[in-house]
Amino acid sequence: MHADIRRSVILCAFAVLIQAFYIPGVTYKPYTDGETIPLLVNKVYSDKSELQYAWTELPFACPPTGRIRTRRLTSGTSITLNLGEVLRGDRITVSDYELVMGQDIEARHLCDKEVNSDGLRRTNELIKDGYVAEWIVDNLPGATSFQSTDKTRKYYAAGFKIGDQLRSAKGAEPSFIINNHVTLVIRYHRAPGKDGAKGKKVIVGFEVFPKSISANNRTDGLPADVHAQQDPMALVPQSNSTGETDSSEESILSIPFTYSVYFRENAELDWQNRWDMYFVASDDSSNVHWLAIVNSLIIAGLLTAVVAVILTRTIRGDIKGYEQTGIKLKTKRSQILKTTQPYQKNHGLLGQIDEEGDADISDDEDMEDITGWKLVHGDVFRAPLYGGLLAPLIGSGIQLLFTTIGILILSVVGVLNPSFRGGYVSVGFGLWIFAGLFSGYSSARVYKTFGGQVWQKNVIVTASLVPGLLFATIFILNLFVWMRASSTALPFTTLLALVFLWLFIQLPLVYVGGWYGFTKHGAWSPPIKSNVIPRQIPPQPWHTRPAQAVLLAGLVPFLVIFVELMFVFKSLWMDKSGYYYVFGFMGVVSGVLVVTVIEVTIVGVYLELCAEDYNWHWRSFLLGSASALYIFAYTIYYFFAQLHISGFISAMLFFAYGALACVLYGLLMGTIGFLAAWTFVGRIYGSVKVD
Repeated sequence: MHADIRRSVILCAFAVLIQAFYIPGVTYKPYTDGETIPLLVNKVYSDKSELQYAWTELPFACPPTGRIRTRRLTSGTSITLNLGEVLRGDRITVSDYELVMGQDIEARHLCDKEVNSDGLRRTNELIKDGYVAEWIVDNLPGATSFQSTDKTRKYYAAGFKIGDQLRSAKGAEPSFIINNHVTLVIRYHRAPGKDGAKGKKVIVGFEVFPKSISANNRTDGLPADVHAQQDPMALVPQSNSTGETDSSEESILSIPFTYSVYFRENAELDWQNRWDMYFVASDDSSNVHWLAIVNSLIIAGLLTAVVAVILTRTIRGDIKGYEQTGIKLKTKRSQILKTTQPYQKNHGLLGQIDEEGDADISDDEDMEDITGWKLVHGDVFRAPLYGGLLAPLIGSGIQLLFTTIGILILSVVGVLNPSFRGGYVSVGFGLWIFAGLFSGYSSARVYKTFGGQVWQKNVIVTASLVPGLLFATIFILNLFVWMRASSTALPFTTLLALVFLWLFIQLPLVYVGGWYGFTKHGAWSPPIKSNVIPRQIPPQPWHTRPAQAVLLAGLVPFLVIFVELMFVFKSLWMDKSGYYYVFGFMGVVSGVLVVTVIEVTIVGVYLELCAEDYNWHWRSFLLGSASALYIFAYTIYYFFAQLHISGFISAMLFFAYGALACVLYGLLMGTIGFLAAWTFVGRIYGSVKVD
């Protein structure tokens, strides 16, 4: 009976969770006529700076008064954010703008904001740097509408300008105006299903048309005609009674803020397609995406042909000849043992010829048939130098691989989408934490394979190396951002939460995975035992030397992703929206990239072994991660050629975060390269049997 009660409680709780679960982009919010819709203010951002600022902390922003109540929200309430939103600099607050479904407002006064000289100076700097504001209605960012290139379609660009810089005479000080009036156009559609039958509506568009109207063109704070041409609101201190400008520090400017609201039905746009308006301009570049895929497939196809020749013809022929030579060696060894056995027995040397036979037989002329990669069969599975560092890197790479695959799958199926603000970072962080199990497991097995004994030490290094590097870098950068009072700065409580997640969740998961991998499964057994004395490595040709090999290996994968990389950079650094959505293209290009990295690594390791260099472990990792160097070089080029970022802190943030991204990419591709080389080497040497 108690079991039935517990089962019923669990089912009821599960049902409540299902009803309360909201999937952004899937679950819609219907509104009835007369219902108040909250307008959320978030932040301002610019393509000229990496610093973002919360709207409510700007010197010209009207402070919320708490007079607007919508459902469970009151103006001035800060919205609870997920980890991804905090990391991307969001600071969302309910505003005093009153939106009532179906009710147009010709003009309404919001507030008169008094701004002192310091506030005016800062506002001028924000306008000069081209900052745009992000407001949110029903999870849609306020957009500026444009026409497509062929003038046949309208599309949205997230955000709207907070002001403009006026052209001034040569040598004169620049003048600035602020957009103190906004016309808000809410586009709606009939709600689907039963809600639509009840007259409910869903929001499918949120457009913002900013305008600057001088205080002299107003009556009781309201503009006489919001549609007529008006004198702009210049950001200069007010004049005193004598008509002269007061230049003292106490001089202020009173800025009136007003707004208009219009509700318009859009019967052609369904709710589930409302985000398409933000991507019309991106759709025009779909042909370029297809060009990127074709380019990637051609490069990968040529490389596949090279690898196929190596595997099917060269290596198979080498193995066949090696096996024939091995049969001859086995026969000659038997003959030597038979003829020398009486001598061994009489002199007490029985067994020495058997143990040292390889050294004696290696001088035989038949060993001339064994060349290239076959000569290092006794050393190829020797533990590499600094294996205690390589194993944690491989473990962290496995962790990152699991996270990346999870994000791509969730993005392709639509669970992660632009309406899920901060979802990519939040879900990715959760997958990363959970993947600590796989990180500890794989790292421990590789560590034991390399001869490691203290698995607890390996667990600590695996759990601390990459997360410690990321946290230390972000913490140092955060100090600079804090000094600028930017919303990009992580709150101290968030930093504590990250440390808590690392200490009490990820570290135990890595520990459990490491214990299970080291004690239960143990090391991978190589197909060939290593010789006692390492073989001397001969001088290497130019193409197998580390620097040249890495540079050559990194070029091919970079060419595979170069075109798609331009779109990713544009979304992250120029648009600042983060609304990169063509994950179908990204999934295909990523698959081709992985295949290319595997094939490049196999070719590089094969050439290295043919040059009688058996130190392939670190080389395979470096070959796989080599394209990260080209991506960082492209990042530098993109900064100087495409971006207009100014200021030391913004430039430092750009290069620091770009370098971190390249390091993580290199870790991921390096792990894939190492696993490919491990499989390749084990397969070819496992096929060689010489007794």
